[in-house]
Amino acid sequence: MFFKQLATKESSLSYFFGCGSLGKAVAVDVVAGDEEWFLEEAAKANVKITHVIDTHVHADHYSGGRVLAKLAGADYCLHESDQGAVKFPFHALHDNDVIEAGNVSIKVVHTPGHTMDSLCLLVADKRRSEQPWFVITGDTLFVGSVGRPDLAGREKAMAGMLFDSLHAKLLSLPDETEIFPGHQAGSVCGAGISGKPSSTIGFEKRFNPGLHITDKEAFVNYLTSEIPPRPAEMNKMVAANIAA
Repeated sequence: MFFKQLATKESSLSYFFGCGSLGKAVAVDVVAGDEEWFLEEAAKANVKITHVIDTHVHADHYSGGRVLAKLAGADYCLHESDQGAVKFPFHALHDNDVIEAGNVSIKVVHTPGHTMDSLCLLVADKRRSEQPWFVITGDTLFVGSVGRPDLAGREKAMAGMLFDSLHAKLLSLPDETEIFPGHQAGSVCGAGISGKPSSTIGFEKRFNPGLHITDKEAFVNYLTSEIPPRPAEMNKMVAANIAA
């Protein structure tokens, strides 16, 4: 298995990984302008990009996912809940779907809270173990923080969904599971995000302040008490990311 993390605009983190021996790869949360980097990396590794996935419709940057998918001849993927809102065809992902990229297995985990369509990707290298090695958490769980719940409105209801997603779907993973988030320090998609671009479930359980709150109502109050300003040009970016 090969794995690359790309730090890009707006403190975003993109991912490119797959199976070199069987020549298949997946790109995640591609930022507009970075498409050529993924194509160059695919050529270096002699792999075909089969899936390009956005963990949600982004509100803080322009996505390059559709452009890369077209250039690579890959499926462009979003969660199924985006059907109807998005003005173009895409490959709909469902909770518990499994994508096979050679010896790499990617399980889709629907984690609403930051947005309704938010998903995480649980990744296993089957040459090493069937057990997932790491999880790409998008804007659901950051290093040192959790996703903001207000971008879609209804922040208290969304914060409650985020609590459920975190506790039912992510914190039940083994402590040694590595996490790779969608942003690092400097992003407006969460408060108090660390500059370290990866962590583990166990470390976040111990030191992430949002995860210390095990009462749902207290978590909702904590998350909605001090919401940072919305991303600049958020409406314009979302409109572009769902436009035909």
